[in-house]
Amino acid sequence: MELKQYALILWRWLWLIILGAALAAVTAYVVSSISTPVYAASSTLLISQAPSDKVSDYTAILTSERLARTYSQMLTGVPVMKEAITTLKLNIEPADLAKQINVTLVRDTQLIKVTVESEDPQIAMKLANLIPQIFSRQNASFQVDRYADSKANLSKELDSLNAQIRQIQLAIDRLGQPTSAEGKAELARLQTEMAQYRQSVTSLLQSYENIRLAEAQSTNDVVVVEPAELPIEPIRPRTLVNTALAAAVGMMLAVGIVFLIEYLDDSIRSPEQIHQLLQAPVVTAIAKMPAASLRGGPIASVEPRSPITEAFRGLRTSLQFTSLDKPIKTIVVTSAGAGEGKTTIASNLAIVMAQAGMRVVLIDADLRRPSIHKTFSRPNRNGLTDLMLQGAAGWNGAVQETSIRNLFLISSGQLPPNPSEILASQKMRQLLDHFSKVSDMVIIDTPPALAVTDATVLAPNVDAVLLVVDTGATRIGAVAQVKTQFEQVGVKLLGVVMNKIQIGRGNGYHYYNYYYYYNAESADGGEKKKGFRWPWERRRPHHTPESENAAASPQ
Repeated sequence: MELKQYALILWRWLWLIILGAALAAVTAYVVSSISTPVYAASSTLLISQAPSDKVSDYTAILTSERLARTYSQMLTGVPVMKEAITTLKLNIEPADLAKQINVTLVRDTQLIKVTVESEDPQIAMKLANLIPQIFSRQNASFQVDRYADSKANLSKELDSLNAQIRQIQLAIDRLGQPTSAEGKAELARLQTEMAQYRQSVTSLLQSYENIRLAEAQSTNDVVVVEPAELPIEPIRPRTLVNTALAAAVGMMLAVGIVFLIEYLDDSIRSPEQIHQLLQAPVVTAIAKMPAASLRGGPIASVEPRSPITEAFRGLRTSLQFTSLDKPIKTIVVTSAGAGEGKTTIASNLAIVMAQAGMRVVLIDADLRRPSIHKTFSRPNRNGLTDLMLQGAAGWNGAVQETSIRNLFLISSGQLPPNPSEILASQKMRQLLDHFSKVSDMVIIDTPPALAVTDATVLAPNVDAVLLVVDTGATRIGAVAQVKTQFEQVGVKLLGVVMNKIQIGRGNGYHYYNYYYYYNAESADGGEKKKGFRWPWERRRPHHTPESENAAASPQ
């Protein structure tokens, strides 16, 4: 599919795309308008450690980053949430409050950002400032308690060692300066124990000092570097942004639906489909006719200067120059199904041919649901069946003159019980041969080709078959079946008339001259009236009795 075809599809379904975007935008706007505004306040914390000569700067940074990750989890812990709820007297569960708090680590830094969302901007700001304070206080208290226990344990061990040292010192004092070998050995043992205890005391004192230094460093490792401020604008709902995004999403969904519809649609919409299916040309495209024009009679007689009538003249020209060596004298006009406009096409084609000076016989071969006599407001007392069944006796009144010069009508006549047999009979072939000799063109309107076999059995006896399709309604499968049906009797379709084209609806068809100057006579005596005319302003052509009877009946 070419880019132009995609553009035509989008243009044809533009109303649906606009509707989808509008519905989505309106829905988003309404939902955003009735939603409760939510505000957000943020504070920033710095996690640091006191300088230490025993570790490198890189190690200290890594330690601080690990500490920051740990603290980010603890900031939304139950102890912090409970104290915040108690302090601000909030009516909320700790778990629910934690869901309103977002703690993030600033990449490649030792910073923690605490963001609190609330429907009340004051509450959001207070919580964003209070939570770091509570955490810092609780963390400092925890560190103090932890180091206090360690120092107490070390103090007990030091007291025990000092007591042992005092006892050993008393024992050494009692020995004095021994002269015996046993006394000297005991003194040496006591002095060794004394040295060991004193070494242990020195080690414990060093540990105590390290704990004291660690306690001093850990009490100030959480610092608020950027307190929260009162939020002015809510973070959601963002009405304009939501509306714009919803419109875009609605438009994309509508476009998707459009292409899905086009993919699933198996109706005839373009000449390319006709050519691919039938290997037959589209001889003309007829726009959908206004209802007012249809009520006034065939448009070719009611509005001879309309663009639609010009399209019928184009069809007439195409048929005249299709085969110059063997001119077409008899033509069947049919369709795949009912209501596709074959009778309208046949009637208007007959009119424009008669207007060009050709002697035209229009035959209503729809012996099941005839309608051409209604189109031309003629009686249906005698017609085709009378000619077939009564022979020469049926000629009286069977061939009727119309208000169009050179156009003669043969209605269906009485409806027979066996239409297909009548149309396939030798008499029908003789009848067509006769009228093809006494007239310039014989146009035969038949029933739908797929409904009954009438068109199929009649097709081998005529020069050409013209298929009418209702654009956008006739199914591809139906057209393919019609082709197969005619091929089985050795008939190839002359061409296709694409009927009921929606002008300007993204199908590539346009009547650029739709609004033009009508040179029609006005009611006040021959004065030209220019400009576009509404259907009720258009006058039907006048036909005098002389013009009606000027052409002789081709009997």
